[in-house]
Amino acid sequence: MKIVVIEPLGVAQEKLQNTAKEIIGDRADIIYYQTKTTDSAELSDRAKDADIIVVSNLPLKREVLENCPKLKMISVAFTGVDHIAMDYCREKGITVSNCAGYSTKSVSELVFGMLLCLYRNIIKCDEAVRNGGTKDGLVGNEISGKKFGIVGTGAIGLKTATIARAFGCEVYAYSRTQKQVDGITYLPLDKLMSECDIISLHVPLTEQTKGLINAEKIALMKKSAVLVNTARGPVVDSEALSAALKNGKIAGACIDVFENEPPVVKGHPLLNCPNVVATPHVAFATKEAMEVRAGMVFENVSAYLDGKPINVM
Repeated sequence: MKIVVIEPLGVAQEKLQNTAKEIIGDRADIIYYQTKTTDSAELSDRAKDADIIVVSNLPLKREVLENCPKLKMISVAFTGVDHIAMDYCREKGITVSNCAGYSTKSVSELVFGMLLCLYRNIIKCDEAVRNGGTKDGLVGNEISGKKFGIVGTGAIGLKTATIARAFGCEVYAYSRTQKQVDGITYLPLDKLMSECDIISLHVPLTEQTKGLINAEKIALMKKSAVLVNTARGPVVDSEALSAALKNGKIAGACIDVFENEPPVVKGHPLLNCPNVVATPHVAFATKEAMEVRAGMVFENVSAYLDGKPINVM
């Protein structure tokens, strides 16, 4: 059995190999690649003899997987699998497992890191200090007391709700599946959009959620409201959000995800807007989360080798 770790997993090589050895043992040969590439031909060459591929967020398109005749399983070191050619995997009976939950803490913590940057003008304050400036024009806002709206109450949404409550927010939520959770009041999406001061998105990218936050929904928001997206870029209509920001229809946005993986094109509509804090899809990327993920990805492989696959998508 041949396992190909087709890209780096954000963990020191020695630690990654030790983790794999502890979990997989001698049941498979493992090949590790230390560089990222999005070139389909190179990915095909790396994976062509693999029985199992371990991948994070590199795109594994049909044209790549068609060149992997022995492929039986893909262990995705990520929560979402929209970068995997799932239709092809289903056609060929290729098992795909994910690592949901590895970054719950890291993603929800970044929500508040970005909000604090925006609300307290931290980036501008840093610039002011370095340039001999003062606090003039940099008086900020508190998170405490705000109506905090969460779209999607999976594990990350619920963790975000817990932190929001710790900040002293009133917490509201919209989700297709409502849960009985103390301190969370569920609302229809339109009502949540119109009443909340902060709206944080925590839904997967599906046909139903693509473009969920469109011009119509953004128009419902308060002029003082802020939108946070650490979910998936296409959940939000970037052009509509850009227009709202430029026209002062909403107060700001915190954006970690875009339509494509960074580097983001310089002309992206959200990069030329006022009151935007942008990060290059780093919400999941903490040392602690990467180590948890490494264990999960090989546990998925081990379960498959035992004939009892887990976390199957």
